[in-house]
Amino acid sequence: MFLLNGQPLSPDSPFSTPDGTCYPANWIRLSTPEERAAIGITEVPDPRFYDQRFYWGYDAEGNLIPKDHTQLVEQWTGQTATTANTLLSPSDWQLVRQVDNGTPADTNLKNWRQDIRLSCNEKITKIKATTSTDELAAYVTGGEYFIWPQLNPPQPEDSSDGSSSDAVVFDGITSVAGIVNNTLVGSSDSVVDSVVFN
Repeated sequence: MFLLNGQPLSPDSPFSTPDGTCYPANWIRLSTPEERAAIGITEVPDPRFYDQRFYWGYDAEGNLIPKDHTQLVEQWTGQTATTANTLLSPSDWQLVRQVDNGTPADTNLKNWRQDIRLSCNEKITKIKATTSTDELAAYVTGGEYFIWPQLNPPQPEDSSDGSSSDAVVFDGITSVAGIVNNTLVGSSDSVVDSVVFN
């Protein structure tokens, strides 16, 4: 890391010295150590990395300074609930439609939504069970925390007579696959619908 008057310098940004002399963005990379030293630029080791989500930095002895564990538990509990809500919200309309007009939501979808809620509760329980910032950081940055249940695509139902069907589903309408003049035409119990292919 390069410093000028105690301030860090980016090796790819223009800068100026206290006497007003301006230097282009590539000057540090093209200059020699002697040329940099002549205008007061020093080079020091880069600061040690630390995860700013959990620590304030290093103390004089080189030990990490942890942030308050209680506050972090509250923060990550809220973040986990927000993530679960973000996963669930795109399919909320299907449950609302079921309540509103009785159109049944896919069972696979409802099972997945329940799995999301259970996974969220499990993650929050583990977050609250930590007793230190180090323990919380280890859990949240581990692979387990980032794994959420996946929604599998709905499987086609078996026909009662054992024969296969070319049926496809468009927003709850089962349509026999057939294209007439670039239009997919089909029907369900009482609805006739079509999808136009441009």
